[in-house]
Amino acid sequence: MSLPFVKIAGTGSYLPQRVVSNDDLALGLDTSDEWIYSHTGIRERRIAADNESPLDMAFAASRLALQQAGMEPEELGMIMLSTCTGDYNYLPSSACLLQHRLQAKNAAAFDLLAACSGFVYALDLAGAWILAHQKPVLVVASEMLSRITDWQSRETCILFGDGAAAALLLPSAEEGLVYSCLGADGEKGHLLALGGGCKEPASREPRSPSYVEMQGRALFSVAVRAIEQTIVKILQENQLSLEQIDHIIPHQANLRILEAVAKRLQIPTARLLSNIDKTANTSSASIPILLDELNRTGKLKKNDLLLSVAFGGGLTYGGNLIRWLKD
Repeated sequence: MSLPFVKIAGTGSYLPQRVVSNDDLALGLDTSDEWIYSHTGIRERRIAADNESPLDMAFAASRLALQQAGMEPEELGMIMLSTCTGDYNYLPSSACLLQHRLQAKNAAAFDLLAACSGFVYALDLAGAWILAHQKPVLVVASEMLSRITDWQSRETCILFGDGAAAALLLPSAEEGLVYSCLGADGEKGHLLALGGGCKEPASREPRSPSYVEMQGRALFSVAVRAIEQTIVKILQENQLSLEQIDHIIPHQANLRILEAVAKRLQIPTARLLSNIDKTANTSSASIPILLDELNRTGKLKKNDLLLSVAFGGGLTYGGNLIRWLKD
């Protein structure tokens, strides 16, 4: 018998062991812990070891999610992996490499590229696929931004960290994935970009590495509006008030963005949950890393309403309304 809904049955996350503090960065840059924290809310970030790959992080997080859900890899029907920093630029996909390492022999697999909104996008796609096929889906986000960051650029290197997280979604008799809204604005794609693609193909001539480039001031304003509008739309479409949401889980880009959103919507800052002080911006992994932290520390209770919200390069944006059904 087909089940009519979808729920999250398990989560997992992985952060590299190496901690790089603001003071560490200040040794080689014209900056300080005080300046970085006052502008971003970040105190430290995790940076992968030289012998670690994005696949290693994805595998560690995935095993934890499967273990918590009590599921074996061969039971999976699909693996959706969000990343803008795969082990390879194009082929093979990170999702296929993860499928092999997990020995999820019955799962289809593909990568999803929506930058920092990737996990939000993937949840919506996973929900639709589960309803169509009635099989479990593993949604993973793995980002190793340290490998595409110019560590001589104060504008970008202070922001980013590495990490991965996963969520196991199942068909359900109860509604766990309640609603999603997704959006994009390609006109503003230039505000956050990474070169090195087919528009700028490799040649035999030596060339400098491609690093992520960002127009911070403009992106800040766009991000605040996108997060605000997404939260408002989710509430309106579901006839909810902010007081009915138990946890708001936003993308961890910059604490000052969250403070600006809180001010515009008159939300107590503490309601916009954050761990950016310890993780920095881990792109699409930031929401599921925080979700797993809340889950494993017992802060999520059955039937809690969660609202995730993100924006990212592309530009992309969106959010999910989730009822927490895990015991």
